[in-house]
Amino acid sequence: MTDTIINSGIKSGGIERRAFDTLGHADHGWLDARHHFSFADYHDPGRMGWGAIRVWNDDRIAPQTGFPPHPHRDMEIITYVRSGAITHQDSMGNRGRTAAGDVQVMSAGSGVRHAEYNLEDEAATLFQIWIMPRATGGSPSWGAKPFPKGDRSGRFVTLASGFAEDADALPIRADARVLGATLKAGESLTYDLGEGRHAYLVPATGRITIDGESFAARDGAALSGGRSFTIVAQDDAEIVLVDSE
Repeated sequence: MTDTIINSGIKSGGIERRAFDTLGHADHGWLDARHHFSFADYHDPGRMGWGAIRVWNDDRIAPQTGFPPHPHRDMEIITYVRSGAITHQDSMGNRGRTAAGDVQVMSAGSGVRHAEYNLEDEAATLFQIWIMPRATGGSPSWGAKPFPKGDRSGRFVTLASGFAEDADALPIRADARVLGATLKAGESLTYDLGEGRHAYLVPATGRITIDGESFAARDGAALSGGRSFTIVAQDDAEIVLVDSE
């Protein structure tokens, strides 16, 4: 089901590289999943999470398949759709379709059941990110929102946030932000990561460098706080970053 991979992260100057071909892997036929952190049958004691980030799964869901109803509690679950679309339904009565470039969030709270289906005629690809909440319990909730990639050109846009000042972002119950950016080849941007914070960055597409260190599409970068990082696109790139406590 899942290969056990020894942690092969390379730590340099506050950056740990997690190459795509070293990620945990589970191919269920309808679901082809890569795991940046320990998940299900994949266990790497060196990669149990990063700060409050507990899961970052890189999923490919075949057409007309998906995750049947199953429970969660006490977790903030963010889904970033990279291609295709998924349809959500849950025990709260919510139902919605989230397409490529858009984001949905679910605060599991004291408990919720949900299903995620690919009802399209093409495969759906997505990042599913789990962040530990700042407090357990509470009523569950769900929401989704479009985030046009053009609005993220050359800059980070906050997609989901647990901070009140990020009024345009989807709310989550964690001291964290999920951000997205698109860069043209040759463009760069800088990200300031606060002292004691943890960031995890994945280029969904394109090659980038972070402070001169190379990352291919779908590699992971664990960044340690208290400094700034310079990101340069080697190709046109789409970037997702989580900044957590």
